[in-house]
Amino acid sequence: MLNEISFIKKPVLLFLLLFTIQLSSQEIDSLSQHFLMNVEIRPRVEYTSNYILPPNDSQDSYFYITQRNRISTQYAREKWVVKSDLQEIHLWDQNDKVSSVGSINFYQLFFETKFKSINVRLGRQSILLDNGRLFSDAPWAQQGRAHEGLRIMKSSKNFSNDFFFLFTRKYNTEFESAYSPVASNKYKYLLINNFSYTTNNGFSFNSMNVVDFLENTNSGQLNTRATTGGRVEFKKKQWYYTLNSYLQFGRNAKSQSLLAYYFQPEIKFSLEKSTWRLGAEIISGSRPGLSGNNSGDFDVLYGVTWKFNGNMNMFTRFPNDVNGKGLINPYLFTTFPLNPKLSLRSDFHLFYTQYPLLNNSGQEMTKFLGFENDLSLKYIPVKELEINYAFSFYTSANTMKYLPKVLDENKLSVWSYLMISYTFNAVNSKYYKN
Repeated sequence: MLNEISFIKKPVLLFLLLFTIQLSSQEIDSLSQHFLMNVEIRPRVEYTSNYILPPNDSQDSYFYITQRNRISTQYAREKWVVKSDLQEIHLWDQNDKVSSVGSINFYQLFFETKFKSINVRLGRQSILLDNGRLFSDAPWAQQGRAHEGLRIMKSSKNFSNDFFFLFTRKYNTEFESAYSPVASNKYKYLLINNFSYTTNNGFSFNSMNVVDFLENTNSGQLNTRATTGGRVEFKKKQWYYTLNSYLQFGRNAKSQSLLAYYFQPEIKFSLEKSTWRLGAEIISGSRPGLSGNNSGDFDVLYGVTWKFNGNMNMFTRFPNDVNGKGLINPYLFTTFPLNPKLSLRSDFHLFYTQYPLLNNSGQEMTKFLGFENDLSLKYIPVKELEINYAFSFYTSANTMKYLPKVLDENKLSVWSYLMISYTFNAVNSKYYKN
């Protein structure tokens, strides 16, 4: 009798399982509307000593606390989606105020629709292209980075191609521009074409062509600047190789004739309990004797610098932070996963100018600028919570006295932060067709 019951149960259970799978498939196929709301609360406390990092430009030592409160919503139908990220950047204990609002703004606000195999996105949107060197959404910055305009996207299994037409306009000056996701954009108009191709044998290629139209603040003249180049990468077992290079030409915002370049080779070796990345960045500057009507200063456009040139952002505004002398930055990054929830990272940087700075007597200084070490911990105890802590220090060469980054080149420069990010889904509603 028990065997008979068991025999009957098997096909019944199989039928119920197949029915459930079929029903789930029908529900997925018939999904007509989807509304999602995500909430993020991200406070961060930072400490600086003996170096200049906005918003601190005079005090030493300096604590400051910022907090990002962001509400992200997405409403999707079968062929279109509306996305918005409303954020408030809050400042604590700054400018003799216990609490103040740095900015209330939309990080993203766009409409996207699909025509056959092409997606079109219109509005304010974050842009992350390739490895983020020239265009990044700046995730670490509380305000992030976004752009306004049109994006046309087409992709398949092995390739993708994106075309952008972007612009800037006069933005509200009620809040601090430092906490706006768009106020730091320097172009008037911007055209981008980004093409990526990936093979099945570990080789990939990315090509980027950028044309930006820059307005001379003195004359109002509109100058055209072009950036072209790309990156190749190859993966084989534990090894990873990449080479990134760009050429920049045309006229910059000062109406100077521009010819500059960027070069980055890197090798990565992955082990079971560690990852090692060895590479270098070369950002060209203006050679001695170059006339005032010409420039060799490469502009890294709208990428992130801390990811490549150190967490302390000693050299982030090119060419100002290196006085137009270019930058050579050999680096070694090491990551150690201590357990599934905790990881440790250590980054070493050496900094050199491409061309020597001159002292007050007109004599050439050494090209060596200093050494930076960044130590960071990432802890994710639960899915919704991420805790990041970092401690960085910079030892300066005497040459640093001629660059506006450290207060005293004979002292150690220190930066540290603790950031807590709590993110959760407040609403996740799905509607199905009858």
